Amino acid sequence: MTATTNAAELDSENTLYLDLKDGRVTIKLMPDIAPKHVERIKTLTREGFYDGIVFHRVIDGFMAQTGDPTGTGTGGSELPDLEAEFNDYNFGRGTIGAARSASPNSANSQWFICFDDCSFLNNQYTVWGQVVDGMDHVDDITRGEPPANPDKIVKLQVAADVKEEAPKKEATAE
Repeated sequence: MTATTNAAELDSENTLYLDLKDGRVTIKLMPDIAPKHVERIKTLTREGFYDGIVFHRVIDGFMAQTGDPTGTGTGGSELPDLEAEFNDYNFGRGTIGAARSASPNSANSQWFICFDDCSFLNNQYTVWGQVVDGMDHVDDITRGEPPANPDKIVKLQVAADVKEEAPKKEATAE
């Protein structure tokens, strides 16, 4: 799948909308290769867990990491850690993987988006998604470990849950 993927080709139940300060990023979820990780991300997304969480580790030429409610890189959700679901999908530009500690079975809520080729991570981290639109907004995330003024996830939503916003009515005097 490429960054020019048509939104109509995506399954809305397995698509995320990541709203950043500069615009929307569309992410294709991959339940066929990482079903437990995809289910976790969707569960936490639907709970609003990720809304407002910072990108706490952003390394130029490598990746942007988020998903820690403490913003330190050591936190996670209250759900149990996940077992690794390593797969053969290549960690390339826009690939999303589950962040973890040294233990392969320690992924929880944190994840990262690769800025460039990260194939050295292949078969060592679980791939669960791919950016298909809006990678330019990911490129604009403020760098740092941690950034002095980190960018936040404005909102993360499962596409199937997004309702078309009704036009706002102008206030009228009564």
